[in-house]
Amino acid sequence: MMAEASALPRRLLRTQRQRNIVNGLLFAAPWILGLLLFYVYPIFSSLYYSFCDYSILQAPKWAGIRNYLTLFTNDEKFIKSIYNTLYYAFFALPLGLVWGVSIALLLNMKVKGVSVYRTIYFLPVLVPDVALGILWLWVFNPQLGILNALLWKWFHIVGPGWLSDPAWAKPSVIIISLWGVGQAVVIYLAGLQDVPQELYDAAEVDGANAWQRIRNVTIPMITPVILFNLIIGLIGAFQYFTTAYVITTGDGRPALSLMFYAMYLYQNAFVLYKMGYASAMAWLLFLAAVISSYALFRSSARWVYYGGQ
Repeated sequence: MMAEASALPRRLLRTQRQRNIVNGLLFAAPWILGLLLFYVYPIFSSLYYSFCDYSILQAPKWAGIRNYLTLFTNDEKFIKSIYNTLYYAFFALPLGLVWGVSIALLLNMKVKGVSVYRTIYFLPVLVPDVALGILWLWVFNPQLGILNALLWKWFHIVGPGWLSDPAWAKPSVIIISLWGVGQAVVIYLAGLQDVPQELYDAAEVDGANAWQRIRNVTIPMITPVILFNLIIGLIGAFQYFTTAYVITTGDGRPALSLMFYAMYLYQNAFVLYKMGYASAMAWLLFLAAVISSYALFRSSARWVYYGGQ
């Protein structure tokens, strides 16, 4: 009798636990269904379509690795888009890092009205990318743009054709990318707030000047933040699309100098309706982002310092 009495609460507890699990799953069912329908299914279907000849208007036909072979052996525009994207990432990331850290250091100084300056540097982040592209089209206009007008007025230099010159087109979009470093600056500022003041005091007692304190104290202490922004910036550079699309109206002009990888992917998917081909490009982009991020993580052991280590 005592054994049966002790088994009864256990059965009730098990029943209640099962009821709680079922109720929890019912409450989470909309989110789970949304995840499966809008994320998991598209991911695996795009992997399947990447091995198919699929144009949306017709049923997909299995083609094996033909899409991938065509990309690397018979598509000059694909190779050009890779070059343009890597060029942009190679220059925009380091320049954005230096520019962002420099501004964050200035905004971390205890001066009057610093909150106003911080707000001003963050405002460009709030500008939509489409409006940003239209704005810079006017700034870089070789005849009517304010930039060339200032170059002539201040330095008597005839400005280049910026976005209309293949030699200056990619440097121009790199300059545009520096305009929007406000988001990274906020993150750098948060990292600078966590640097212990005692380290600066100790360095100053040892005779370190301002530059030595920045190099030996500030930079090492914010390396985790730098790593985070590098990874986010790298993935963003691989997916660079909206501003360049607005500037070039989607055709990569001039002379395909602004045909970035994401733009060519979009062109194949939604202009040429080569969805299988575009799916293969999307998976290559995914692999490139994963491998690059992993390489950065692996290298972080040599240059990233975490407090307490």
